[in-house]
This record gives sequence, C-alpha cells and structure tokens, in this order.
Amino acid sequence: MPRWARGPALTTDAVWIDRGRILLVRRGRPPFRGMWALPGGFVEPNETVEQAVARELQEETGLRGAAGRIVGVYSGPDRDPRRPTTTVAFLIRGRVRPPSAGDDAAGAAWLPVRAARPLAFDHERIVRDALRLLRPERQRGRRRRGRRRARAAA
Repeated sequence: MPRWARGPALTTDAVWIDRGRILLVRRGRPPFRGMWALPGGFVEPNETVEQAVARELQEETGLRGAAGRIVGVYSGPDRDPRRPTTTVAFLIRGRVRPPSAGDDAAGAAWLPVRAARPLAFDHERIVRDALRLLRPERQRGRRRRGRRRARAAA
C-alpha cells in the first residue's frame, strides 16, 4: 500500500507580492526542476501551517516573513505528480529584501507579477487568487485618496 493511502500530504505556499513584483524560487529538484514556483513545502508534524510557511520561506529564500491572510486551500488530486497534496497558501508580510536561494531552491528572485509564467504545480492559479484578494484593497485605497482630494477641493 502506498504511503499516501492515508490521505494527502499537507503543504504550504508563500505568496509575497510587493510593488508589482512577486517572490519566486527556481526549483532545483523534480518535479518541475528549473521552473519558477512559490516558496513552500511540506508541513512537519510538530508545526502549524503558519510556522511551516515561515520556515519554508526562510529556508528557500533567506527571507523572514509572517503568514498573513489565507489566499486559499488547494487540494486537486493532480496538483503534485509525486503524491496527493493539500496546500494552504498565505499572503506574506515582512521586510522586502533581496532573496538568496537555499535548501532545494536553485534560485530566488523578485520578478514582475505579469512576467511570472509559467509556474510549477498550480501556482499560477494561487497567484491569480492572491491578486484578486489584493485588488479590492488597492481600489479602496484609491477611493479614499479620491474622497480626500474632493473634500480638499470643496
């Protein structure tokens, strides 16, 4: 009986977007070796998903960040060719710095969000969902600024 017959493995993914750029790692191992992906990985038995995403972020990019809002939970049976997985994707908060690849990442970089394709696994879907979550925040900020200007002009 396969190891994963007990159910899918639990993973986390970090979605860190800042000023039109997204933090990505270039995969150093199969599957998807050489492709860009969100930093992330398997949750250890002794940690929460929030702790796991922060640990994986630091191991793969050298950056420290904290889990913010949940982007979503992704559980498609074919999202990882190695075995069934379920991932919890988080928006990340932290101080933006240049990354340095570590652990199983062959590279790490801030790339323009619009140029961040193709991505490994189902990460393009996760990024799309994250951008949808962030869009209302940006629009609310623009509306507030517009109201302030209108009041100042009155």
